[in-house]
Amino acid sequence: MIFASVGSMLPFDRFVRAVDEWAAAHPETPVFLQIGAGAYEPQHAEWARIVPHADYAKRLRECDLFVAHVGMGSILQALEARKQMLLMVRDRGRGEHTTDHQLHTARRFADTPGLRITEDETELKQLIGELLAHPLPSGDALPSAAPAAFIDRISGFLAPARQH
Repeated sequence: MIFASVGSMLPFDRFVRAVDEWAAAHPETPVFLQIGAGAYEPQHAEWARIVPHADYAKRLRECDLFVAHVGMGSILQALEARKQMLLMVRDRGRGEHTTDHQLHTARRFADTPGLRITEDETELKQLIGELLAHPLPSGDALPSAAPAAFIDRISGFLAPARQH
């Protein structure tokens, strides 16, 4: 099963349309899209505008491939779940975001095990098939909480100085 998500903040119709077109060409593979406030409504995949957190987490755990925008929430959740990811960069020039920060995020995570990134919807559709046929090996799971030593260090920094 493919779980695809645009996140919760901005529409990403180019992405949704590409995933839906892939679903049309591969009806044997279940596809679920979380589409947000976009204008394009999928015709060949199951979808919802917003997915409740528990359902989102369940779909992420159960999917064979997580396809999303290059958002930090999407990346971190998939790393925690050790899911292979295919991410597509939002393009500010097309009005898909207010800045090009997703390009910088894509560069930062480009060598992350279990993750592929594209800027192009044609390549996105090609990579979906490739990654289902030949899954990427994932790295270690990202812990869902910071190490205790790090939390203690931050707490010490934030705690007011003691009066003697």
